[in-house]
Amino acid sequence: MSWVLFFDGDCAFCSRLVRRVVAFDKRGHVSFAPLQGRLAAELDLTRHSAKTGGTMVVMSQPDGKIFMKSDALIELARALGGWWRVTRAARFIPKPLRDMVYGWIADNRYRFVGKSDVCSLPDPEVRKRLLE
Repeated sequence: MSWVLFFDGDCAFCSRLVRRVVAFDKRGHVSFAPLQGRLAAELDLTRHSAKTGGTMVVMSQPDGKIFMKSDALIELARALGGWWRVTRAARFIPKPLRDMVYGWIADNRYRFVGKSDVCSLPDPEVRKRLLE
């Protein structure tokens, strides 16, 4: 099984997350695509959420199931495997509470790490996994 992590390409917080996932995903099961990219547009991710710019999206393959917000983080932990599986216990926290915390972090992400006016060039490992 493999996964695609859709991320906000304008968000330094999200770009850091992508680099972290690459560092922890030794099996190479996770690919990446910007929410502003062609693949996200083809999948019409806006039909899943009115505010995709602030929402992480994970798609499992080959079934194409879409996970958003805190569910996306839990599915990402599944993709990473290993000790990350411990974080999957968060699925037992009520979804409205999980999504409220997720929303607070998403709403404040630019305050935490800023917003980049230019796209940073991905390192070779990220570029290898980057989808359009």
